[in-house]
Amino acid sequence: ATNNNSGSTNGSSLIKNVSKLLWGASLPPGILISTVHVPDKDNDILVPTMDRVNRCRNLKEVYRLRKGGYDGRATVPMLWDVEKKEVVCNESYDIIEFFNSGLNELAEHPGLDLSPVELKEEIEEWNRVIYPNVNNGVYRCGFAQSQEAYDVAVSGLFSTLDRIDDHLGSSRYLCGDRLTLADICLFTTLIRFDLVYNVLFKCTKKKLLEYTNLHAYMCDIYQIPKVAATCNFLEIMDGYYRMLFPLNPGSIRPVMPSVCEHEFLSRPSKRESMSSVGKRVQHVL
Repeated sequence: ATNNNSGSTNGSSLIKNVSKLLWGASLPPGILISTVHVPDKDNDILVPTMDRVNRCRNLKEVYRLRKGGYDGRATVPMLWDVEKKEVVCNESYDIIEFFNSGLNELAEHPGLDLSPVELKEEIEEWNRVIYPNVNNGVYRCGFAQSQEAYDVAVSGLFSTLDRIDDHLGSSRYLCGDRLTLADICLFTTLIRFDLVYNVLFKCTKKKLLEYTNLHAYMCDIYQIPKVAATCNFLEIMDGYYRMLFPLNPGSIRPVMPSVCEHEFLSRPSKRESMSSVGKRVQHVL
């Protein structure tokens, strides 16, 4: 998976979250998550560098390595077959489904199933709600071209967050006691909400911090071993504030909200008590 906009896309974060949970601190041989923009510490800017798989400077160059080339839009995330020089998949949910079960022989935690058969229908139901209204909903707010479009998007976003917050008042995760891909998909937007979307994308009706259950739920997932390591908040902010020129022409990165700092997110969420008696929560590694 190659990303030329480090930290800025939910899809790429999904890949990192799932790979850390399944494969531990290091990925198995032949699997690489690569970024081709890194911070220049001396000048405090993002500068290009080569990715370690294809020696390309940007994602468009990787796409052009395909047989017959490619001149269309280069999107992230993207799963690339190094030997065949071909795109395997560039749809984030299909990639995390594949990472969840398609490479168990390489996984450090092959017993960890984030999409169990008995919960697939429920996971899909949640995804049908979360993707259009939350994952994509924040973008519909931020890039709305009319007041009417914005009003529709922001209404759908916050009514859905209200619904999820209410559900999480009696359920540790979306599907009960078990962490699933539906939670991972939601988490990638929640962890960016107060950091970026609330301000830059005009999702201003509420901060996530104002949702008692949703915020604690996000912290609960953040505190799962190895998940915090996938959340580089300065890179996330750079990816939005310094690259989305139409929304932030000055490319000024604001100071990070104190409620988004690691120390604050690491405070006890106290959601362990919501797990059913006698059931083992399935994220323990």
